[in-house]
Amino acid sequence: MALTIAIVGRPNVGKSTLFNRLVGKKIALVDDSPGVTRDRKEAKGTLGDLEFELIDTAGFEDVTDNSLEARMRHQTELAIQEADLSIFLIDTRVGVTPIDDRFAKLLREYDKPVVLGANKCEGKQGDAGLYEAYALGFGEPIPLSAEHGEGMAELYQAIREETARPTSEMDRPESEWMDDETLFDPEREELPEPEERPLKLAVAGRPNAGKSTLVNALLESDRVLTGPEAGITRDSVSIAWEYNGRQIKLVDTAGLRKKSKVQEKLERMSTGETIHSIKYADVVALVMDSREAFEKQDLQIADFILREGRGLIFVCTKWDLVENPGERRRELEDMARELLPQCKGAALVTVSGMTGRNLDKLMAAALKTFDDWSARVKTRDLNDWLGHVVQKHPPPAPGGQRIKPRYMAQMKTRPPTFVLMASRGDQMPESYKRYLLNEMREAFGLPGVPIRLFVRQGKNPFADKK
Repeated sequence: MALTIAIVGRPNVGKSTLFNRLVGKKIALVDDSPGVTRDRKEAKGTLGDLEFELIDTAGFEDVTDNSLEARMRHQTELAIQEADLSIFLIDTRVGVTPIDDRFAKLLREYDKPVVLGANKCEGKQGDAGLYEAYALGFGEPIPLSAEHGEGMAELYQAIREETARPTSEMDRPESEWMDDETLFDPEREELPEPEERPLKLAVAGRPNAGKSTLVNALLESDRVLTGPEAGITRDSVSIAWEYNGRQIKLVDTAGLRKKSKVQEKLERMSTGETIHSIKYADVVALVMDSREAFEKQDLQIADFILREGRGLIFVCTKWDLVENPGERRRELEDMARELLPQCKGAALVTVSGMTGRNLDKLMAAALKTFDDWSARVKTRDLNDWLGHVVQKHPPPAPGGQRIKPRYMAQMKTRPPTFVLMASRGDQMPESYKRYLLNEMREAFGLPGVPIRLFVRQGKNPFADKK
């Protein structure tokens, strides 16, 4: 079956220009004014030896009323549903906009492969926007100039990699899920042990929270620059280190400020480096000044870490400056539970980089979080647990027909990822999924790590087995 690709993004980022280049002729109208494309346009496209059906879409507008823009948005969503892969274009000369952020969230809801194209990168005018694009959470952006044909080789490689994913990934057709006994047969071998490698521990947070001081304290040397000024660290600094016989790759990162305050090109580049370091870490220590912890920017960083599937620990620094430490710790624990319920049970460690207080507890928490992040649950145990929690609290019955969970299996680790097969699984509400995740955390001892749960509907392949 032919590959179908949708070119999507907000208005005036160059979607139709890229469409025309991949099709090989000027089919779609192109103009500098936004909103030229309104209807979906389809044609056969080629890139190297790749052949595909290509869909040009209207620019995404964040409206849901009965206006023309809302109807154009609906057509774009239909194109994403029909496509096997989306090329998400942004304009690097403008940078990442709030509409880009909202559209990225929409794309993640469809759980389909996305190639992020950073368009209008000719020369160096788009460098700043290129680094901002990392924040959208779709991996490394492909620098492009659709108008001049630059970056086509990199785009070809990215499409190849996305379409050549192993069939054990979560985007496999449902018919394959149902027929694959290797994945779901509890009599077969469980998931293999994850490979042994150095633990990648990134230290992230707002500027001047004490990240570099903490790194130097862990290393017991002045490895990175520190000082009272905010923003000293610009590049992410990666350091190979051994802790109690365990190989660690420790990464000190630049502070992350609110996007509206990031103006200079150098700081935008530093932000891109930090985001890249978080995305490729195993565990991220979110460092906060104990006197100003869990502010809005801290919560946004924590949410990004969890969405990227990384293990998370809260590290409250400068504890030597805190008055009434017992009372303050209880306040911090309450804030963590209330403000970030999606990482219930994440470790909270109070440290002082200046005095070395509790550094051993920090590393113990990092190693424990990594082990939880790499956890494997036996299929038989998982299904015994599923029967218990469903009996304790049955799923709802939308339209009078009850959702019936059939069986469950773990698909991968790092982070722990599970699939639940259920009749009418597409109707399972998010509230019941959250119930299952919370029960799973408690039953299998997985506090503070992101857990991914995919619900599929279909026939139980074990129904006829004796």
